Amino acid sequence: MTQLSRRNSLKKILLSGMAAGTLPLSASAIEEMKAATPLKGNVNHAVCHWPFNPMTIEQLCVGIKKIGFNAIDLIGPNNWKILQANGVECSMCNGADMGIVQGFNDKQYHEQLINGYTEVIPLVAKNGYKNLIAFSGNRKGMDEETGLKNCAEGLKKIMALAEKHNVMIIMELLNSKVDHKDYMCDNSAWGIELVKMVGSPNFKLLYDIYHMQIMEGDIIRTIKRDHQYFGHYHTAGNPGRNEIDETQELNYPAIVRAILDTGYKGYFCQEFVPKNPDKMASLEKAVLLCDL
Repeated sequence: MTQLSRRNSLKKILLSGMAAGTLPLSASAIEEMKAATPLKGNVNHAVCHWPFNPMTIEQLCVGIKKIGFNAIDLIGPNNWKILQANGVECSMCNGADMGIVQGFNDKQYHEQLINGYTEVIPLVAKNGYKNLIAFSGNRKGMDEETGLKNCAEGLKKIMALAEKHNVMIIMELLNSKVDHKDYMCDNSAWGIELVKMVGSPNFKLLYDIYHMQIMEGDIIRTIKRDHQYFGHYHTAGNPGRNEIDETQELNYPAIVRAILDTGYKGYFCQEFVPKNPDKMASLEKAVLLCDL
């Protein structure tokens, strides 16, 4: 059996295991799959650091390079040197925002936010990165239209700088039912309207598949229809926000295929919280599952 056919056979085992409700993929099988051929290169894999705590950023850098990719999300300027020392990219920067709750929908935070983004945007570009995260903030009784207008007003004040430095400002879609109660940018329609109002090619949405499955479902149809508004993708299993395996309801190979079919060339980032004590084994399985 050739290396490629062995890799394909093992991949079929993984996919059939998901369909059948079992996942008979041992650690040795994973190692054989990796040895057969490297990752295909069709998907730009990334991972968020926070679900892998208490693992250090440096330890995660070493781990992901063993799997075969080299990008980590949600790292700020203070830790970029760690990534750079390990030859790892920052696929989504943070450090300009004020957190999830205090965002652009509340004008009292605009001055501080604009100052933060004005400082960090040039640093993102100087270090060779492209994506910088943003948040709407919580509603706190605010109506949807006011929140849209306030977000657009604040974001427009940083977009010229973002365009000058070729930095993408990416606002994350989060669920307000389970994890982030009262968050305003909790559905794709609201986020897409904001993208239209801001009117810059350097402002898009982070389409978090887990969060949007909770809020609205219809993931693949939404991606096919609205992909032009999405600049980044996050994963996790639902329900539970854990491994993207047979215990949850999302068909990630089909979702990844839909994303690739749109021509997307950005990062596809794993953000699940591993239940398995061997966190890196869970990450390997997720990456191999999504490596189409």
